[in-house]
Amino acid sequence: MAPLYWVLVVAIVVLAVSVIVGMTLGARALRQIRADRQDAHDRQEQEVGDAQAKVADANAKAASERAEAAAAKAEAAAARAEARRVLENAHSEADTILEHAHRQAETDVEQLRTAARRSGEREIALLNTTAKEQAAEVERRAARIDERERLHSEEVERLVDRERRLVALESDLNRRESALGRRETEVAAAEQGKRKELERIAGLTGESARTELIESIEGQAKREAAILIRDIEADARNTADTRARHIVVDAIQRIASEQTAESVVSVLHLPSDEMKGRIIGREGRNIRAFESTTGVNLIIDDTPEAVLLSCFDPVRREVGRLTLEKLVLDGRIHPHRIEEVFDSAKNEVERLCDRAAEDALVDVGITSIHPEMVKLLGRLRYRTSYGQNVLKHLVETAHIAGIMAAELGLDVPTMKRAAFLHDIGKALTHEVEGSHALIGADLARKYGEHEDIVHAIEAHHNEVPPQTIEAVLTQASDACSGGRPGARRESLEAYVKRLERIEEIAGGKLGVEKVFAMQAGREIRVMVRPDDVDDIGAAVLARDVAKQIEEELTYPGQIRVTVVRESRVTELAR
Repeated sequence: MAPLYWVLVVAIVVLAVSVIVGMTLGARALRQIRADRQDAHDRQEQEVGDAQAKVADANAKAASERAEAAAAKAEAAAARAEARRVLENAHSEADTILEHAHRQAETDVEQLRTAARRSGEREIALLNTTAKEQAAEVERRAARIDERERLHSEEVERLVDRERRLVALESDLNRRESALGRRETEVAAAEQGKRKELERIAGLTGESARTELIESIEGQAKREAAILIRDIEADARNTADTRARHIVVDAIQRIASEQTAESVVSVLHLPSDEMKGRIIGREGRNIRAFESTTGVNLIIDDTPEAVLLSCFDPVRREVGRLTLEKLVLDGRIHPHRIEEVFDSAKNEVERLCDRAAEDALVDVGITSIHPEMVKLLGRLRYRTSYGQNVLKHLVETAHIAGIMAAELGLDVPTMKRAAFLHDIGKALTHEVEGSHALIGADLARKYGEHEDIVHAIEAHHNEVPPQTIEAVLTQASDACSGGRPGARRESLEAYVKRLERIEEIAGGKLGVEKVFAMQAGREIRVMVRPDDVDDIGAAVLARDVAKQIEEELTYPGQIRVTVVRESRVTELAR
């Protein structure tokens, strides 16, 4: 009802304001008319003496002014009438709105009473239902409490009954213990008498008989153990070679990476032969500065558009090659520029070495290693052994060792780590005297590697006798990686000399007719005269040739010796 009341009040206020505004405008118009008439009258009095000719015009104007005043009065009267009409309409509308508001308010009150009555009825019904549920819950709880008291009483009765039975059982047990004690005493006395009687009959004490029985059983067990060991050793000898060959062949086949032959000389191609003169410089100034800065010998000969860089240190040779390549591309070649480019090339090679070491570690699966070891491993990126890249050799060896360890049920990460680090000493062979195996072991020990890994490193070339399975597998995986076909290369002269010596060793034996070195020196076939060498002599000859080759020659992998003895009988049918 309050909103309708305030709407009605606002409507009345608006109507009143409209009436007041109309009356104000009418009064202002009347005042304006009176002011205009007074001004006209004053002007007429002032102008009477100046211009008699304008009297008629002034009279006309006065009449016009009077007409306008009459019109203004009529307008004011119409405005007051309109205001009264609007006010009356507002009063009637207000009464209508008030009556409608009263009816609406009564309707709303009735609806509110009905809603309140219904809500109260629902609340009462809900309260009654809740009270009934609570009463039922109380009854159920009382029933449960009664049931629990009944069960408790029954449990107390059972406990009392059980206690009575326990007392009876305890008394019975005491009687049985007493009887058992007397029985044990009697048995002990009888056993003691029986033992004395047996000792008197056998002529041995109990301790002597026990010792004799133990010795008999021990001898029998030793005999059975010796027979079992003999059988196991025989089975192991029968299957070890086949099993080992299978593991090695499988590891090599699964890890067959390509190898790139490298040498101690690098070739840099030039855009033109004119660049050779700029590299040499005036009176050889540039080439002397280059060699003194980089430590690499620069060989400039008649080879068209190419120069040679020679150095025994592969890292230093790579730094020199990269320095010269940048100088040729830049075109500015002088001593100061050579030093600047050398520093830049040295940093770049160090970054390449670190990246190569990190990639190799990721490939092998090694995550924790000393940073100095990483730097040393990176230097092996430019180190070769018989044409085989040492860093790639380490990765390949680690994979082969991991496969072998998995086949044998050993610790694969430890085996991979030992095989991967076994040649790390080659990074310092140009700076430290000694075998690379011992140098690598000292490095590994210095940077906190496990003693088993250190021993595998120092024993992989038998400077130290191998004492662990890790050391033996490191030797085997190293031999597999370096000895497989295509992994390493050797000079043509050494290769030919080795083949000649193999044929000489076999050809110098008694009864040998022909000798053929086959498969690049990895197999030798010896043809013997059947009249001079029998079957047993052929077996002895093959063993002697193989033994002499092992003692006199150094070669990768293994060499198979095959002795062929055949008898041919020819007869003509005429």
